[in-house]
Amino acid sequence: MRGMGSQEQKTEKNKNVSFKWAFKEYIWPRKKLIFLGLFLILIKSGAGLILPYSTKIFLDDIVPSGNMQNLMILVAVVSVAVLVQAVTSYLLTLLLSVEAQRLISILRAEVQRKLLKLPISFFDNNKSGALVSRVMNDVEGVRNLVGTGLVQLIGGSLTAIFSLIILLNMNWVMTLFTIVPVAVFGIVALKSFKKIRPIFRARGKINAEVTGRLTETLNGVRVIKGFNAEEQESVVFEDGVERLFQNVKKSLTTTSFITSSSTFLLGLASAGIIGLSGYYMIYGTMTAGDFIMFTLFLGFMIAPIVQMSNIGSQLTDAMAGLDRTQELMKMKEEDDNEKRTHVLRDLVGDVKFKDVRFSYDEEKEVLHSINFEAPAGSVTALVGSSGSGKSTIAGLVATFLNPTSGKVTIDGIDLATVNLSSYRSNLGVVLQDDFLYEGTIRENILFPRPNATEEELQKAVIGAYVNEFTDRFDLGLDTVIGERGVKLSGGQRQRISIARALLANPKLIILDEATSNLDTQSETFIQKSLNELMKDRTTFVIAHRLSTIQQADQILVIEEGNIVERGKHKELLEKEGRYYELYTYQSRI
Repeated sequence: MRGMGSQEQKTEKNKNVSFKWAFKEYIWPRKKLIFLGLFLILIKSGAGLILPYSTKIFLDDIVPSGNMQNLMILVAVVSVAVLVQAVTSYLLTLLLSVEAQRLISILRAEVQRKLLKLPISFFDNNKSGALVSRVMNDVEGVRNLVGTGLVQLIGGSLTAIFSLIILLNMNWVMTLFTIVPVAVFGIVALKSFKKIRPIFRARGKINAEVTGRLTETLNGVRVIKGFNAEEQESVVFEDGVERLFQNVKKSLTTTSFITSSSTFLLGLASAGIIGLSGYYMIYGTMTAGDFIMFTLFLGFMIAPIVQMSNIGSQLTDAMAGLDRTQELMKMKEEDDNEKRTHVLRDLVGDVKFKDVRFSYDEEKEVLHSINFEAPAGSVTALVGSSGSGKSTIAGLVATFLNPTSGKVTIDGIDLATVNLSSYRSNLGVVLQDDFLYEGTIRENILFPRPNATEEELQKAVIGAYVNEFTDRFDLGLDTVIGERGVKLSGGQRQRISIARALLANPKLIILDEATSNLDTQSETFIQKSLNELMKDRTTFVIAHRLSTIQQADQILVIEEGNIVERGKHKELLEKEGRYYELYTYQSRI
C-alpha cells in the first residue's frame, strides 16, 4: 500500500510538470501580451456590466417617469458599451489567437528540430507516422494557454468574483442560495478534469499509432496489393479507429456529465431564485428592476463558471498534449555537448576498432571484441551471412550507434567524444535502399550541398553515370521522380545516391550493398564511378556480391559478431576457409 501511495504521488507530481514547463517556456515570455489580453477582458467584462445596471434604471426610473432625454442617454451609453465589447473581442482575437497560432508554428519547428537530433535507436523504436502526429497535433493545445483560453479563464474568474460582490450587496440571502449548487458544480468539474486528462493523453498516443499505421500502409501500398492484403490492413486500421472511438466516447461521457451537472445544479438555483424573488416582490422589498438586475448579474457570475468548464476541458486536453511534447523535448540528444567536445578540423581518416562490443539489448550481444584498423584512404570490405553484424559495424563507423564497450577511434580520437556535426560533414553514405525526396533529380543530388556550382554538379552526374539515363528524359536533371523515386528503376535511384555522395566530397565512405539493385550494365557503370568515389577516401563496403570487392585493401569476414577471417581476396581464397565457401558458392549461382 505504501508503494502504491508513493507511485500515485509521483504520478500526481508529474501531472503538474507540463504546466510549469509551459508557463516558463511559453506563457511568461509573452507576459506583456497576456496582461494586455487580461486588461481587454476586464474592459469587455466591465462594459458588459452596463446592461444590468441600465435595465434597472430603465424599468424603475425612466419608464415610470416617461423621461425621453434620459432614455436617449441610456440608449447611447448601452450602444457605446456594446461597441466597446465588440472592439475588445476583435482585439483579443487579433492579439492572442494570432500569437497562439504563431507559437504553434514555432513549437512545431522546435519539436521537429529536436526529433532530428535524437539518436537512430529512437527512430527504430517509433513509427514515423506516430512522430508526425507528435509534431503536428500534440503542440496544438498550446493555443489554449497563450490564446484566449487561459485569459478567458482568469478574466472569467475575476468577472465572477466582481459579480458575486455586487450580488451579495444586493441580496445576500438569494446570493448564498445560488453559491451552494455552484460550489458543488465546481467540485464535480475539478474531479472530472482529473479523470479526463489521462484519457486525453491516451488519445494522443492512440491517434499517433493509428496515423503511424496509415502512413506505413500508404508507403507500402505496392507490397500490400502484391500480397492481396488490403482486407487485412483494413481490419488492423479499423481496430485502431475503434480504440480511438472508445477513448473519445469516454471523454465525451465525462464532459457530458459535467455539462449535465451544471444544467441540473444551476437549474435548481434558478428555481430557488424565482421563488425567493417572487416572495420579496410580493411583499414589496424588491422591484422588477431589482429582480432583472439581480438575474443579469447572476448570469455574469454563473456564465464564466460554466464557460470555465468548457475552457477547463480545453486546457486539460492542451496539457495532455504538452505532457507528450515535454517528454520528447527532454529526451537526450545524440550530440551531447558535454561529452562530444572534440571538433574535427582536418580529418585524415584513420579508423580503429579497439575491443568493440555492442548490444541492442542487454540480453544478446551482437558484436564480440571486434579489433581492426582501416588506414586513411583504404578500402575495408565486410562480408558474411545475413545478421552476422556487418551493418552494425558500419553503423558504429557512421556514429548511428555507440559501442557498449571498447572504442571506435578516428585519427586516434575516441568517436564517442567527437562532435557529430564536424564528423558527419566528412562522411558519405550510400545505402541499399537509399532515400530520395519527392522532387527533381537535380534537387536530390544537390541534397548534401545545395549551394554547389553547376560544374561540381555536372562532375558528380558524369562520375556516377546519371547522365546516361537523364539525357533520355525530356527535362533531364529537372525530371520529377515521385515519392521515394518510384518513377525510376532501382539502378537509376542507386546512381543518383552515388552522385549525391560524390558531390558531398567526404573523407569517409560507407557503401551498404551499393550495387545490389543494379543490372549488369548499370553495375559496370557504377563500379567505375565507385572506384572514383573510393579513391583516396577511407571506405567501408558491405557486399553480398563478392565480385565487387576483389580489389579491397582488406576483407573482414564477420560471422555471429566475430571476425573469423581477414586479409585480401587472393589470400582468403588460398586459405579455403569461410570466405572461400562464400565465394565459390556465389560463383556457382
